[in-house]
Amino acid sequence: MRLTIEGLGKRYRGGTWGLRGVDLELGPGVVGLLGPNGAGKSTLLRLLATISRPTEGRVLWNGEDIVARPEPLRRVLGYLPQDFGVYPNLTAREFLAYLAAAKGLARAAARQRIEALLELVALRDDAGRPLGGFSGGMRQRVGIAQALLADPQLLVVDEPTTGLDPEERVRFRNLLSDLSGERIVILSTHIVPDVESVATDLVAIDHGRQIAHDPPEDWLAAVEGRVWQWTVPSAELAAVRERFRISGALRRAEGVEVRAVAESAPTPEARPVAPTLEDGYLWTVERARREGRLAA
Repeated sequence: MRLTIEGLGKRYRGGTWGLRGVDLELGPGVVGLLGPNGAGKSTLLRLLATISRPTEGRVLWNGEDIVARPEPLRRVLGYLPQDFGVYPNLTAREFLAYLAAAKGLARAAARQRIEALLELVALRDDAGRPLGGFSGGMRQRVGIAQALLADPQLLVVDEPTTGLDPEERVRFRNLLSDLSGERIVILSTHIVPDVESVATDLVAIDHGRQIAHDPPEDWLAAVEGRVWQWTVPSAELAAVRERFRISGALRRAEGVEVRAVAESAPTPEARPVAPTLEDGYLWTVERARREGRLAA
């Protein structure tokens, strides 16, 4: 299975481009789609889910244009939007049965599939409860279950961990990792740790522009020797943030331990440390800005 994106762009009323110049070739695995809020990630996912039509470029699913022929993709698509909603009076099992019927799944097969998915997302014991009483994390698990009803080959999830507690975020990441297998999973997020342990590919988008598409190892290699750590007094933290690209700050008894990405040591006290994927992401964005690739 292949998902090919060629020169994809979306322009909104008033002439504003929400996305432009996206070129990707994706196969099975987990793709981490990274970028700040408003970068164009949701726009891209809506185009891939055939909810929106591109202004320019095209998307091919196994060589077929999804605008000209959307059905081959829709039959194998699972989509969890950022604003996923539920019917609060329905139980989880009833809600999934309703969506299975809407997708045209046979009743007997749907019943077996629903029970398997409830087990997969750890909701079997709560499946008879109304969704209105579910926590945010439980609703997100219902969301991933509905996206998996038809055993999709392409699974698209948009900011799935927003509002989840740390335990739910870890559970969700592990679930997506288990699901990757022989399917393409696209996980959109602005939180780098959400994809650090599961992504086989990383795509960075900023200001509607694609600025990188690399395996995680390349991001780490690119920032090797450019990550520094030192301690500053709390009163100086704001000034340090203005001067340097800070990737982390941890309060200690002696002050604030800051971590920065820079070509050379920011201060004589700074010592080199091993990079993280978040450091690599910051370096990738900074390099794109310096090279003028984020210009409108």
